[in-house]
Amino acid sequence: MHVRPSRRRRAVAVPLGLVLTATLGLAGAASANAQTTERAAAEAATPKAKAGEKLSYIVNTETSGRTVKRVKKEIREADGKVIATYRKIGVIVAHSSNPEFGETLRNVDGVDSAGATRTAPLKAATTTEVGKPHFVKEPKAKSSLTAARAKDQEPLESLQWDKRAIKADKAAEVNEGSRKVTVGVIDTGVDDTHPDLKANFSKKQSANCVGGKADTSPGAWRPYDPSEDYHGTHVAGIIAAPRNGVGIAGTAPNVKVASLKVSEPETALFYSEAVVCAMVFAADHGIEVTNNSYYVDPWLYNCDDQVDQKAITESVQRAIRYAQRKGVTTVTSAGNSSNDLAADEIKDDSSPDDGTPVERTIDPEHCKDVPAMLDGTTSVSATGPENLKSYYSNYGRYEIDVTAPGGDRAFQTPEEPAKDGGVLSTMPNGEYAYLQGTSMAGPQVAGVAALIKSTHPKSSAQEVSWLLKAQAQTLPCPESYDPGNRGTYAATCTGVRGNNSFYGHGLVDALAAVTK
Repeated sequence: MHVRPSRRRRAVAVPLGLVLTATLGLAGAASANAQTTERAAAEAATPKAKAGEKLSYIVNTETSGRTVKRVKKEIREADGKVIATYRKIGVIVAHSSNPEFGETLRNVDGVDSAGATRTAPLKAATTTEVGKPHFVKEPKAKSSLTAARAKDQEPLESLQWDKRAIKADKAAEVNEGSRKVTVGVIDTGVDDTHPDLKANFSKKQSANCVGGKADTSPGAWRPYDPSEDYHGTHVAGIIAAPRNGVGIAGTAPNVKVASLKVSEPETALFYSEAVVCAMVFAADHGIEVTNNSYYVDPWLYNCDDQVDQKAITESVQRAIRYAQRKGVTTVTSAGNSSNDLAADEIKDDSSPDDGTPVERTIDPEHCKDVPAMLDGTTSVSATGPENLKSYYSNYGRYEIDVTAPGGDRAFQTPEEPAKDGGVLSTMPNGEYAYLQGTSMAGPQVAGVAALIKSTHPKSSAQEVSWLLKAQAQTLPCPESYDPGNRGTYAATCTGVRGNNSFYGHGLVDALAAVTK
């Protein structure tokens, strides 16, 4: 039996229970009348803050120091409190209980956009003892890790079909990556005490950005609850687990990895103020690549005709462009809804995910999955062990740059000795597990990007992104695609051999990254 994953990208995970269990959870327009109805419904789902209810806001301004200073004064006069200021990109994070705060700031001279980053009110500060996030836990499965180990392999490397697919095992014989290159994992936090991560972990480049302001105190970057917030730890191992005779091997086993925690306690949601903080922090602290296996909550797609959503999109876009100028390659996961991101319309019935979702039909030309569909990112779809699109993976002509192994436990079978179609990686508390999703495909690409940067240290972020595509192994469109032959995941691949809607420019190539 197979289960369809939800739209959550960061936990698109159907676990194997290799050591632990994992979870399931994630990564023509309508008529004018229908659009009007849906727009009204969406607006109804984002009510103004009631008296006494505090919301978080993003205010995007001109970048001059004088303008930013004046806007901060206007924020205070509108009963707001400035939480963080990113003057170089003209983004201010503020809190306010004033129901008219957003509208008031949008009328201020020098403000380009402003809006609430959430629909649920801010809560009082919580401890690290948190409840379950939005993941569905499966029963634990007890099974031992056994693998046929070849000479010079890591103990569990024979189970890593994904690394062989992108030639990471062969690349390691040439170049394991440079210690001068760091990949920032923008996620739920990383357990840097894991024996297969601690040697490559960079504490000085790690921070907790929840709330929009970086906290670099020791351990702030770790998961709130390791038993629940494991996603970032799994991602980190895919990228940079060292070849140290323990567990698995990462795609770039000698580069460093940093944790930029952005998921909130209790809800595990990723709000725009935290993401902006993480991207700017990475740019200002010498991080060369960031991995982004999530979408910015609470909207699966942010539409430019909605004032709050427009402000969210603009703030993250500004942060991406700033990071790119500073040499950061931004790798994003395309999502797990089986959606054609280049279609005329897409149904979204999950947003806002911090309140009451409202079904809406969106136009991808004007409603973007943030950050995956923004300019300056490398968007990644997922493949399974048979080098076919994973059944859950989003796709779309000109929306996918490259593809990488994310797993497909339902419909694709790996070669022996690997026995599971998921991606094996690290979990908190020294454990390992298979998960699947574009969340797992993205870090494969981030690892290859780190190898390219190691080989070509003077390359710009744009050049690294171009090399990822230029060096990719071409995967042509399949003649037909209908996993399970029931139409549930049927999709049509369009485009040309070297650039199509399923795989973009192809499957990333770690060996080419270190030899070309």
